[in-house]
Amino acid sequence: MNILAALFIEGIDLRQVEGPSTRIDLTGIQFSAAAEAAVPVTVEPHLCVIVHNPPDGKGSAALEVTYLRDGEQIARNVQPLQVEPGKFNYRLVRAELTFDTYGTIEAHCRVDLGPVSVVPFTLLPPVPA
Repeated sequence: MNILAALFIEGIDLRQVEGPSTRIDLTGIQFSAAAEAAVPVTVEPHLCVIVHNPPDGKGSAALEVTYLRDGEQIARNVQPLQVEPGKFNYRLVRAELTFDTYGTIEAHCRVDLGPVSVVPFTLLPPVPA
């Protein structure tokens, strides 16, 4: 299986179109967000990982997402993937990420022991009222 995309999002909708074919509508794609309060603060961004299983692929694998700050692991999520050969699927991954200072974490995503896709997320200071 291969990761086609990994993005932090606010929402996801699936819809059928002629074919039959499925469309995935992602909203609120983001690589940063302003904190709602001063640090320390915990945020829970949703990471959407879209995968494809080639026609000759096996139907099951494991998705691993490791969150790193300055090279140090701060959270990890592992979940099973079931994708029919020749098809696509997605997983939503949510982690509770505590920020003691504003800055960037990186989500390192991989299927089984395959290549890693890195997605940054930066927490910014709150917007003054």
